[in-house]
Amino acid sequence: MSDASCYQARLREGNWFNALPAELQAALLASAQVQQLTAGQVLFRRGDKPCGLYAVVEGGMRIGAVNAAGKEALLTLVEPPYWFGEISLFDGQPRTHDAFAEGPTTLLLVPQARLLALLEQQPQHWRDFALLMSQKLRLAFNALEEMSLLPAAPRLARRLLLIAENYGEGEPRRVIHLPQEQLALMLAISRQTTNQILKELEGQGILRLTYGEIEILDLLQLRKASQ
Repeated sequence: MSDASCYQARLREGNWFNALPAELQAALLASAQVQQLTAGQVLFRRGDKPCGLYAVVEGGMRIGAVNAAGKEALLTLVEPPYWFGEISLFDGQPRTHDAFAEGPTTLLLVPQARLLALLEQQPQHWRDFALLMSQKLRLAFNALEEMSLLPAAPRLARRLLLIAENYGEGEPRRVIHLPQEQLALMLAISRQTTNQILKELEGQGILRLTYGEIEILDLLQLRKASQ
């Protein structure tokens, strides 16, 4: 058993991988390389050449960008079993954002050359990777709409729901490992406003705040707060 195949059960907790044909699952695991990152370590930066498709199997990754003045725009925080990096698989263009390890993190990397060779031999699998990308595109459009139309409080509740459900990639989890400052960056609202909304949700018994974490106590009420 290869190192990568040890994570097969973890990957099958994700909807995308679990729905793949068995032969494609096996091919991805056979080609995958295990990578270990330390907290804060850079995986790639915007403009870097594409190197393949990644899966988070332990820990978490921050995806975002930093401008010339050092201001960070945090787009998302992803945890297992989440796949990313598929955009560059399709167009061969440089990475669109920066990716950093949130803490000690384990990734699987399926190298670009192996993926392209596989898809050359079995082009029917392009659709499987297109589904991975289209799911994220749908979420991105929804987020843009929410930024324009929703007040801060329901936007924050919706983002917590997305993260708790790992962006549609698995069963909801109760504890989100996300400092308030990072949640504020994701939503482009102030740290003070974020704290105020979270305190209101905590007062309603919907969640509990601890250092660096948000525990969801009532998922149904959180859904209602997101409306």
